[in-house]
Parts: sequence; C-alpha cells; structure tokens
Amino acid sequence: MIKAIIFDFDGVIVESVDIKTKAFARLFEHEGGVVVEKVVDYHLKNGGVSRFDKFRYFYKEILRRPLSDERFEELCLRFSELVMEEVVKAPYVKGSKEILDNYSRICQCFVATGTPQEEIDEIIIQRGMVSYFKGVFGAPKKKSVIVREILDAHCLKPDEVIFVGDAMSDYQAASENSIRFIARIHDNESIFRGIECIKIMDLTDLGRIINNDADTRQTAGHFSTSSVK
Repeated sequence: MIKAIIFDFDGVIVESVDIKTKAFARLFEHEGGVVVEKVVDYHLKNGGVSRFDKFRYFYKEILRRPLSDERFEELCLRFSELVMEEVVKAPYVKGSKEILDNYSRICQCFVATGTPQEEIDEIIIQRGMVSYFKGVFGAPKKKSVIVREILDAHCLKPDEVIFVGDAMSDYQAASENSIRFIARIHDNESIFRGIECIKIMDLTDLGRIINNDADTRQTAGHFSTSSVK
C-alpha cells in the first residue's frame, strides 16, 4: 500500500523547467554563445541539481576561473529574481493539481527539490499549496538525504513510498533509498533511455498507476514496467 508520494517540483508539479533554462542562459549571455550553450546543456542534463552546485561547476569546468563568494551570492540573488515570479505563475503539469487534490487527503505528500529552501517555501505559499504537503524540502540538502530523512521521520517503509521526478538526481535519490520511481517525461527522454521505470508524459495516469499494484511492483528499487503514454 502506498502511504507517501515524494514529488520533485519543477517539471513534475509545475511547468517551470524552461523558466530556469532561460534564467541560466541570461546570466551567462555576456560570456558568449559557446558558454551559454554549454551552460544550458549541463543544466538540462542535470535537472534537479541545485543552482549552487551548477554555478560552481560552470566556473570550474566551463569558465575555468575562480568563483568568488561575492560573485556566487550575486548569481544566486539574480537567478532568484529572474525565476521567482515566473515559477509562481507557471501552469500546473497536466494532472498534477488533481493528483494533489485527491491524494494529499489519503496519503502523505512531500516535495524534494533542488530549489533553495527559502525560495521553495515562498513559492508554495504564494501558489496556495501549503495544505497539500506534509513537508517541503529544498537545497542545500541533497535529494537522497531528503528521502532518507522523510522515511525515518515518518516511519515509512521503502515499499510504501513513490518518488515522481524528471531528473537523474530524482532517480538516484529513489534508487539509493530503494523506493519506487516514476519518471515524468518532457524534453528529458534521453536521460532515462535504458533505465527501466514507468515513464509518463504527464500526471493524468498517476492515480491509476498508484492504485494498480501490478504496475508498481519493483525489484531493488527499479520498476519493471514500460512507458505510459
């Protein structure tokens, strides 16, 4: 029996992935097109990784120059300014609001996101979503740690929990904690190519999947079910 659902936020509950992609591109546009292309490519391939870690990677591996504390804080502040209002206004992923309306009343729902804690707290408040969740957790905590703490704090067994995500960090957090994983597919299909898990285009079928134990059986943390279109 499923007692808890852990959701990533961007790209799973709300359609906000493109908002953050554009923000990263804008922050580095003065570095030229080649740098912007590399920044965007890394961001898209590492969805769910916090912006803190991404900024450090960009400077170390792409720009190959030191990132001062002052510049780091400036990037974080500017990024938040660029995305906050847009994420608050972003539409729900199809089916996600209905899932939250229905399942937040019968099981425990959580958010595990790479968005900074203070920012995701404010987004949840401004979107009027507080009542849906037993807990909302963001960066700098890693998602694998967040999942483990949710299991421990709420006395949940791995087979009682599902993680719905759209990034490799989501899959890894679920796998490391031996919980079931469902991938929401948008423009990220290449990330999950070769990974055996349920893949859904939106959340309209999630309720049926949760309720169908045959579809949600797993071995060692991996679903053996094919894509749901």
